[in-house]
Amino acid sequence: MMKQSNYLWIFMLMMVTGASWAYGSGSSSKACAKPEFTHFTPAENTEVAAGSAFSFTASANTYPNTIKVAVKGLPATLSVTPRTEGGFQVSGTIPASLKGVYARIAITADAQNNCKGDGGWLVKIAE
Repeated sequence: MMKQSNYLWIFMLMMVTGASWAYGSGSSSKACAKPEFTHFTPAENTEVAAGSAFSFTASANTYPNTIKVAVKGLPATLSVTPRTEGGFQVSGTIPASLKGVYARIAITADAQNNCKGDGGWLVKIAE
């Protein structure tokens, strides 16, 4: 009787441990690949005139219609074009109303599997 009880405990322990390992494996969930942003123009911390153009590249997994840019909180009008190498070339202009301040060009966008990404850089806007 004692041996049967020990076998039962060992069996139950193995079942619980196996279920825990299977739960944590993550094999059933898809990985999140956030959109990436590179090739920022003008360069970080560069001084630019109000109304100047800016541009950057968005990765190929980015949904182009979800790309949004705000410059110091003000929305920027954008032009998004596909690149032959993959990804998207994004360009816009710094709002003319911003003068004599540092401003972050802040980017947000979505990619596959509802992955959200953000990025950006800082520029100094001349008087």
